[in-house]
Amino acid sequence: MPASPSTARAINDRLALRLLQREGPLTAGQLKSLTGLSRPSVADLVERLQGAGLIHVVGEAGAERRGPNARLYGIVADRAHLAALDVRTHSVAVVVADLLGRTLAEATLPIGSDSGTGPAAERAAELLERTAREAGAAPLHSVGIGAPGLIDPVTGELRDTTGLPAWHRSLIRVLQTRLPARVLVENETNLAAVAEHRTGAAQDRDTFVLLWLGQGVGAAVMLDGRLRRGASGGAGEIGFLPVPGTGGVPSAVNCDGGFHSLAGSAAVCELAAEHGIEAEPGASGGESEPAAASVVRAALAEGAKGDVFLDVLAERLAVGAAAAAAVLDPGCVLLAGEIGHAGGADLADRVARRLARMSPLRTEVRAADLGGAAVLHGALLVAREAAQDELFTSGG
Repeated sequence: MPASPSTARAINDRLALRLLQREGPLTAGQLKSLTGLSRPSVADLVERLQGAGLIHVVGEAGAERRGPNARLYGIVADRAHLAALDVRTHSVAVVVADLLGRTLAEATLPIGSDSGTGPAAERAAELLERTAREAGAAPLHSVGIGAPGLIDPVTGELRDTTGLPAWHRSLIRVLQTRLPARVLVENETNLAAVAEHRTGAAQDRDTFVLLWLGQGVGAAVMLDGRLRRGASGGAGEIGFLPVPGTGGVPSAVNCDGGFHSLAGSAAVCELAAEHGIEAEPGASGGESEPAAASVVRAALAEGAKGDVFLDVLAERLAVGAAAAAAVLDPGCVLLAGEIGHAGGADLADRVARRLARMSPLRTEVRAADLGGAAVLHGALLVAREAAQDELFTSGG
């Protein structure tokens, strides 16, 4: 059954907007070539999108003015403003951007463990509101939030998780109440996978597993270009994976004895101390740079002593990578988070060699590109897509 004229126009408008998003400003002639539409259809399309306030003339093609055919049309970047939050155990980071994803302002706020639930959530919400206001980006259209813990796949809510601060859940409720914006919550590791898939080390891969190695450990599963969250949102909770050599097994409320006990930040720091590897001078050891990331960097500069530590660390990480390969056969594992970023290609190569001895499945191991910034970047991508889906579908 052929599409109705209104449906066809909506499809064509959306196609043109996606092209302008991907390619940047285009002339009507270029839109005609890329969409395959007739010249009158493109002229109508341009008029509709201009009338909706979604595109405008941003310049002219060529060195000389050549009339209407030379006009370059681009998306109106300030048609909607977006924000992303990376909510950590003791801090929150904020970025505010326009509809094209261009950063307008950034801010971070440490939140001590002695802060009460209510005050902590209020401080984080005020940081977002102030940053948006100072950037001239209020009101916000969409807000993406990356948080540790399980996100209920049905309700989209952050589940109450042992070991995580209560202010995380309170913050989300506060933002949903106070902001006119659409608030989207996603697990931080999943957002890192989205970012690496779109703009990082996995752009050529639609199927891969991302191992997040930071203060804690986690995994994200991308199959055929789609995140797989699991029945309860717990796909990738690899910290709870029982592994040999930890002296115990994890429980329903504590991942001690699981893969976390091999690859979490504290475990990596203990391993480094056993091998005489010390953090680089000036390393913060905070959540913006876990101490484990610093000792990995120090080991890379240590020579033979550092090699022994890195080999043992690679053996540990290969256990988690082998488990993912055995169950999912993803063909590619990314070492992400601050520790994976610090280890870079050297650590990835060491893990790949050990993984090849553990598993018959050919699995490439890569270092992720985006480090700790991946969560914020992924949250912004989610907010941007939500805003564009609504605006591009409704015509503004």
